[in-house]
Amino acid sequence: MKFTLSWLKDHLDTKATVEALAEALTDLGLEVEGVEDPAAQLGAFRICRVIEAVQHPNADRLRLCRVETYPDGPGGRTEEVQVVCGAPNARTGLVGVFAPVGTHVPGTGVDLKPGNIRGVDSNGMLCSERELMLSDNHDGIIDLPADAPLGARFIDWKGLNDPVIEIKVTPNRPDALGIHGIARDLAARGLGVLTPVQVTPVPGRFASPISVKIDPALVAKGCPHFAGRLIRGVKNGPSPDWLAARLKGIGLRPISALVDITNYFTFGLNRPLHVFDAAKVQGDLVIRPARAGETLLALDGKTYSLGEGQMVIADDHGPESLAGIMGGEASGCTPETTDVFLESAWWDPITIAATGRALKINSDARYRFERGVDPAFTLPGLELATQMILDLCGGEPGEVVQDGAPIDTTRAYRLNPARVISLVGMDIPEATQRATLAALGFTLDGDMATPPSWRPDVLGEADLIEEVARIASLTKLQGAPMARRLPGVPKPILTPVQVRERTTRRTLAALGYNECVTYSFIDGKAAALFGGGADVVRVDNPISSEMTHLRPDLLPGLLAAAARNQARGFMDLAFFEVGPAFHGGEPGEQHLQAAGLLIGAAAPRDPHGSRRMVDVFDAKADAEAVLAALGAPARTQISRKAAAWWHPGRSGVIGLGSNVMATFGEVHPRILQAMDVKGPAVAFTVLVANVPAPKVKTPTRPALAISDLQAVDRDFAFVVDARVEALTAVNAALGADKALIESVRVFDQFTGDKAEAQMGAGKKSIALTVRLQPTAATLTEVEIEAVSARIVEKVTKATGGTLRG
Repeated sequence: MKFTLSWLKDHLDTKATVEALAEALTDLGLEVEGVEDPAAQLGAFRICRVIEAVQHPNADRLRLCRVETYPDGPGGRTEEVQVVCGAPNARTGLVGVFAPVGTHVPGTGVDLKPGNIRGVDSNGMLCSERELMLSDNHDGIIDLPADAPLGARFIDWKGLNDPVIEIKVTPNRPDALGIHGIARDLAARGLGVLTPVQVTPVPGRFASPISVKIDPALVAKGCPHFAGRLIRGVKNGPSPDWLAARLKGIGLRPISALVDITNYFTFGLNRPLHVFDAAKVQGDLVIRPARAGETLLALDGKTYSLGEGQMVIADDHGPESLAGIMGGEASGCTPETTDVFLESAWWDPITIAATGRALKINSDARYRFERGVDPAFTLPGLELATQMILDLCGGEPGEVVQDGAPIDTTRAYRLNPARVISLVGMDIPEATQRATLAALGFTLDGDMATPPSWRPDVLGEADLIEEVARIASLTKLQGAPMARRLPGVPKPILTPVQVRERTTRRTLAALGYNECVTYSFIDGKAAALFGGGADVVRVDNPISSEMTHLRPDLLPGLLAAAARNQARGFMDLAFFEVGPAFHGGEPGEQHLQAAGLLIGAAAPRDPHGSRRMVDVFDAKADAEAVLAALGAPARTQISRKAAAWWHPGRSGVIGLGSNVMATFGEVHPRILQAMDVKGPAVAFTVLVANVPAPKVKTPTRPALAISDLQAVDRDFAFVVDARVEALTAVNAALGADKALIESVRVFDQFTGDKAEAQMGAGKKSIALTVRLQPTAATLTEVEIEAVSARIVEKVTKATGGTLRG
């Protein structure tokens, strides 16, 4: 929606600057998309006088001009400037337009600099119309009347200083598609006084020979009100300069006075109108649905095949206009038109929108009618347009003919001033609230507010609050902390599960993983690979064929993300996700999981050869880190009873008895192949809710328990069967003295042919380092030997091995 400042001032008495108006419009919700200010381009060009113009001493076609300029404006100081000019009409006494040094000339794109032309200095330019982008004329410089005010800005004297503002109007604000509606908002904000629209009915001097009728099928929906009047004896010539300037300013081409008047009302008052050449109308006008096979040659020069049910304005000959969208060529006005029928109607927005889309016609009338014009302004708009036609084109008005009646838009909503303050967060006095609504055209009766007929978007109490807040400006809203419900330190609001979820995310992010957020829906084949895919978890109305089932595990989404990244050349991946997995289709049949996936190398390439591929122990270490962060016991059991999507020999389950807390290992090659992932890939899943809660619940960490006595490290090497797990030996050593033994760690494993050659077939060596940490007194050699003997006894008994000599 474009409008000029001068056109806005026809409806708003204001002294606000363009910048202030633009800022206010955006704040009011009418976002300014652009401002075209002629002063920015042409403000430096001022009216000057050529004191003397003589022949250039070194060029036949150049003139040397002494120019009288007024750099400070009319009545200010004068400067005499020498300018070399090639225009044939440059002469002594000429009053023209001068551009000083430093001016940007829009017609040429040149920034003026001091110059020397054929040995003579030239400072500035005497301009032609093309150089100011006023026309293509460059045969000579601009020649102004002798009484033009010297020193005045040319755009001010010529009337070109009329900024154009373009705003973005949202679909819920059809009233802002007229300049009067925009002015109303600005007046309510306090940027001026709204100029009321004075409507004086024009008495008809004769009965209209053309009557109008609405088809009964369209009265309730398509066209509840249609009015018009015949005006005879008009003269359809060019529009006056002021009207043509208004339309040109917003990018419209003046056509003729009659057509330009309808455009003037369309943009000025959001009241689309149409004029028929009455001599070309046969019989009466009927608003009816189009019939099969009917066509219309529209004013855009295109012929449209009309569909059944699309509204038309027809006479005895057939359709003459596409109702509310575009008139017909056959009954259009020409310079020879003397009698016109002026039409004003209210059309159903949905019907207009459907017809316009079906026929792919875009017009200013359709744009407004499909959003909703003021139904109460149908007759007043007709009267105002009649008066303008009489003023500009002459003629004699006939009586108004109409069918139907304006629709009743009366509705009222309660204004609750306290509720406004509560929702908006600003202390807006009740008197200000009521004054705001009154300025916007609302009618107030006690605490009930009736929206005006031009505001179809106001449909409830919340809309009243929005209007008050919009005019008050939310930019004035001051941030303030919310009051606490209770004094003192607030209690935690996160549930234990939410705290664990946050801790898990932070832990995995700290370990170097990248978080993924995948859909909870996966395809049936992927779900079946991870123990799901049953009908109970099938989605009845899936988004797509790839989202048919609830996911039984988080790994399918992570593997799919890995496949997409590998397809784009990213081979070293570390992904994690925390979210629900589903083991049933009923509410509550879900559990919180944390899953991690590692593919590729554990470190980037370097000259030290430290790059290695990730393995099952990386996944195990990260799973244990998550469990430790969640407060899981340090001593757990690990079994090999992993699910089918894990590698059977390279995976494990971490638990406490039958309580499974986590699973780690390599993903089965069969799964990787099905998911199109280049492996190997290691992963882990943690069942967050299965981790036992701490026995003592405290918001603080326990005190650090540390001994000031010297710890003792002892190393042991055992020869065991090659199938014995190192964890068995570790757990056995830990059980030798739970109070004194702080930790047991495997630091070496001797396997292979050399080991079997030394220790026997099917044997290997496991080396453990045990740390003893006394708390009461320094250990003696006797005590150390006693503990060592118990360690050897426990390990040999658990593993069936012997202490290596």
